[in-house]
Amino acid sequence: MCAIHSSNLLLFLLVLLWMVFVAAAQLGPNCKKSSNCCGNVNIPFPFGTTKESSLAPEFLIHCTNHVPYLASDLQVLSISVDPAELRVSLPVASDCYQNNTSKNNETDQLFFFENYSISWSRNVFLTVGCDTLGIVVGYSFPHSGRSKPYAKTCLSYCQDFGDAKTGSCTGTGCCRINIPEPEVKEEVLTVISYSFENSLLNNSRKIEFNACGYAFVAEEKGGYEFVSSDLKNNEFKNTEFPVVLDWSVGNQTCEEAKKKNSSYACKGPNTTCQPSEKRPGYLCKCLPGFQGNPYHHDGCLEGISVCVIALLVACSSIYCALKKRKLIKLKEHLFQQNGGLLLQQQIATHHQGSTQTAKVFSVEELKKATNNFDECNVLGQGGQGTVYKGLLLDNRVVAIKMSKISDISQVEHFINEVVVLSQINHRNVVKLLGCCLETKVPLLVYEFVPNGTIHDHLHSYTQISSELTWKVRLRIAAETAEALAYLHFATSIPIIHRDVKTSNILLDRDLTAKVSDFGASRIVPLDKTQITTLVQGTLGYLDPEYFHTSKLTEKSDVYSFGVVLAELLTARKALAFDVPEDEKNLAKHFVVSMEEGRLLEIVEKHIVEEAKEEALAEFGNIALRCLKLKGEERPSMKQVAMELERLRVEECGNNKVIIASSSAFHVEDGSGVISDISTGVDALNLDSMSLLGNGR
Repeated sequence: MCAIHSSNLLLFLLVLLWMVFVAAAQLGPNCKKSSNCCGNVNIPFPFGTTKESSLAPEFLIHCTNHVPYLASDLQVLSISVDPAELRVSLPVASDCYQNNTSKNNETDQLFFFENYSISWSRNVFLTVGCDTLGIVVGYSFPHSGRSKPYAKTCLSYCQDFGDAKTGSCTGTGCCRINIPEPEVKEEVLTVISYSFENSLLNNSRKIEFNACGYAFVAEEKGGYEFVSSDLKNNEFKNTEFPVVLDWSVGNQTCEEAKKKNSSYACKGPNTTCQPSEKRPGYLCKCLPGFQGNPYHHDGCLEGISVCVIALLVACSSIYCALKKRKLIKLKEHLFQQNGGLLLQQQIATHHQGSTQTAKVFSVEELKKATNNFDECNVLGQGGQGTVYKGLLLDNRVVAIKMSKISDISQVEHFINEVVVLSQINHRNVVKLLGCCLETKVPLLVYEFVPNGTIHDHLHSYTQISSELTWKVRLRIAAETAEALAYLHFATSIPIIHRDVKTSNILLDRDLTAKVSDFGASRIVPLDKTQITTLVQGTLGYLDPEYFHTSKLTEKSDVYSFGVVLAELLTARKALAFDVPEDEKNLAKHFVVSMEEGRLLEIVEKHIVEEAKEEALAEFGNIALRCLKLKGEERPSMKQVAMELERLRVEECGNNKVIIASSSAFHVEDGSGVISDISTGVDALNLDSMSLLGNGR
């Protein structure tokens, strides 16, 4: 058997498709397009995205940002002509206790569309909660002249969360029942969630135990699977679930509709009219032996027309399969090129018994997390790449770095850095969660830190530096010093950050410091105290000794941190060009001011008013020692961290354990880190992997 090359097979398919189109053209108008699309949803006639392309106003689908909506606010998931159904997304009804009050915050699930009804045969009614009564109420439209309401309840109760079992929906934590078939086809459906009083619990205990109860209608197959953790998930009230709707044309019988020829939908040949069994109105069907869309003129096809369409679909499927196979091979190639096999080997070798591992994300996961890397999710851009905000499937918010440059020769060192940095588990260091190797350049995934950088707060026109009070700045300095000391002394292999600056120190919602951007970092072999490398860093923060000798030591980070301390005191930039010549370089200006006893003249005004003069002097002296020109005269980061923590305790009170020895810095999982990685000259020159400091 001979093998057909993929390019030859593609050419064969293109010729075959051309023959299909020729045959279709000869068959006349039977092959007219019967649908259009909005995003990934097919919109078949009688539905349409414009008034001209839809049969009637009730079939108009609003396409907003590639998402289809019915009546502008009800998201459409799919549309079917036969059976006549729509799948839409509906929110849940919730009943939540308010803090310290007996009043409840209630929302109902209401469905009121005259031309659609919730399918009683394709959906189920569910209640989720530990003290929740769900009520589904249906009644006819007022204009019908008939009113036959019905109601059905579903009680969900549990005394303890442990009683509820995932996958079980029989009344303990979750209740599920069928929706009753209405006696009247026209109906309005209302779903109510009611949390009944538990006299054994006060309001605060109710909030802690089961703050919310939920009731909702969802598609029977695949709509909702109970998970016990949903009982504690307060965001569940914002969830939407797929619901199947029945639809029909108008509210007349076939005989009545035929009399109004202009609005009659079943006009095409080989088409017949049938009454809708599930709601008022009628439906169009193709005659036996014919297939297609009966609502479109000449939409019901037979014989060779159907064969032509089937052949066209088959050819398209083959082409898509080939394209998918090619994409899989490309991903495999990129995975290997970016060191995926090496990363797997490193993880297997160095993470035995460890829970801290670098996850390898698929590109599909990160595309979904960022809405296909939508520009709306861009947090920041710089010369080295772009940072996106993403939401993972487990609801973790992350920052995803996409580099602009890739150096294949650095793959081994990049993988080493990913594995080592994934072991760092310190509250004041931004956590590297993993990477993606299925793209042309590796993607790095970090925890998301929401409150900008120290640089933003000190220098941005949109921020107020006074938000960083003296005590807050002192705490930030102590936390940053502790993180750098951790990198220098507590990891199994010392790490020199090499780019310590205020724009690389992030702040969370509580203004807690988190050191970021390890793209320029170097891993120091255990048998060395310094390494020779090309000079890299940021002007204004760069260690002069490192600049002149190219010899990088941990004292280089100490110098850069000294500039950060000076910046925290003065709120002046490390390099400024709109000031007198002798003040342009903050480090030099700070040293001169300290030596001349003029510290208070350069400290930010409100800091002088808040802090004790002795504390400012001690803080300034720590910064001065860090800024010594000779590295051997500078203190270690461990010493700096201890002194800053002691000063913080004196100023703010002892609400944090003071650092007393190197044992305060530890790796939580002990031996589960790499201990045999060595690097040569410029081994980890990973500018392309650096995380943008102001990009979060």
